[in-house]
Amino acid sequence: MKENVVLIGFMGVGKTSLGKLLAAKLGRPFVDLDEKIEHDAAMKIPEIFARYGERFFREMEKKAVREVCARRNIVIATGGGTVKDAENLRLLKNSGVIICLTTEPEEIFRRTERRGERPVLDARREDRLDAIRKLLTERQEFYSQADFQIDTTSWSPLQIVNEICDYLKRGN
Repeated sequence: MKENVVLIGFMGVGKTSLGKLLAAKLGRPFVDLDEKIEHDAAMKIPEIFARYGERFFREMEKKAVREVCARRNIVIATGGGTVKDAENLRLLKNSGVIICLTTEPEEIFRRTERRGERPVLDARREDRLDAIRKLLTERQEFYSQADFQIDTTSWSPLQIVNEICDYLKRGN
């Protein structure tokens, strides 16, 4: 098995909550990139976007990716757009196995409907569900580069974690 397990996918698919469960089951530390960025910046991501813009956030994200990819035997949850950057994707792929979590757009809408917490989505002018569909389409080429994909729409967290563990045991 590659050393790290990296969870990618759109916002609201469960990367953080499932990452914590997966890390516990594997007996590994868990690192959430967004939480690391917030800790390093001493402010929440929406505040980073409002104060400094997305470009600044993406630079912080690249730095965080480099730092976590230098570690071994961890479970990493990325931000939804982390893999849009070719260098981030390359580093993550080199550090471990990439698991893409997917969910139906309507379920993402339901899970992310609180405004003020998702700056990339909140900034879109179109209908929120349409924005989700457009962003999913834009990011599909990046998400499709994962080693394994699993849909989180209707499975329980335990079923999803067990399915990922089964995949990892099979040797990717």
